[in-house]
Amino acid sequence: MKKLLIGLLTLVPSLAMAAGGAPVPYQANIDLTDTESLQRGAKVFMESCFGCHSAQYQRYNRVADDLNISYSDMLQNYMVNDAKIGELMVNSVDNEQAAKWFGAAPPDLTLVARVRGEDWVYSYLKTFYADETRPFGVNNTVFPSVGMPHVLQQYQGIATVDSVDEMGRVTLKTDENGNVITTGGSMNAQEYDQLVKDLTGFLVYSADPVKLERESLGKWVLGFLFIFFIISYLLKKEYWKDVH
Repeated sequence: MKKLLIGLLTLVPSLAMAAGGAPVPYQANIDLTDTESLQRGAKVFMESCFGCHSAQYQRYNRVADDLNISYSDMLQNYMVNDAKIGELMVNSVDNEQAAKWFGAAPPDLTLVARVRGEDWVYSYLKTFYADETRPFGVNNTVFPSVGMPHVLQQYQGIATVDSVDEMGRVTLKTDENGNVITTGGSMNAQEYDQLVKDLTGFLVYSADPVKLERESLGKWVLGFLFIFFIISYLLKKEYWKDVH
């Protein structure tokens, strides 16, 4: 009963967030077997997100082991602080100061993909737009009144609003392929989409590092149970064959 209650309490935040908020326009379709994509995503996270957001339930050496990154490469090209390879991925941001800057302390991102969902994270990173009424000059279609800057703006550029419906939901200008039209970024739509998919993939992995291992083990367990069922059935027939 205790485990059941814990499981239900774990689901409540996910259900609440799925029930409210703005529509999620894009599907991420993350492939956790694409190790190179996850490696690139880890690098983007460390360079663009880690300055404000920790991943305090993840360790550097675990990431290195899971994503086939050597410890020397992890230390030189991924880690942006003086932490040791076995330490948790915690930055040095003072939460009280950060709350003054952003209105609230930046949340830890280890479990964001599990709570929000991979499609939400992917869509969020693609749908910032110019809004001079906001403190950092940007807003977001899936997280209205967002309190953070568009940290990937140098890559994507900035989008503009196409329309606002009667519910106040914003639609951004897109091209004939559905790509958000932006100005000022160093990447084209396809390049930025790959960068966002890489980063989303890393966050999906961080939220559940053993997912692939668990799914692989589950297939073996189901196979064992199937074989055990056949053996049990044949044994039962043998025991009962002389019973009338």
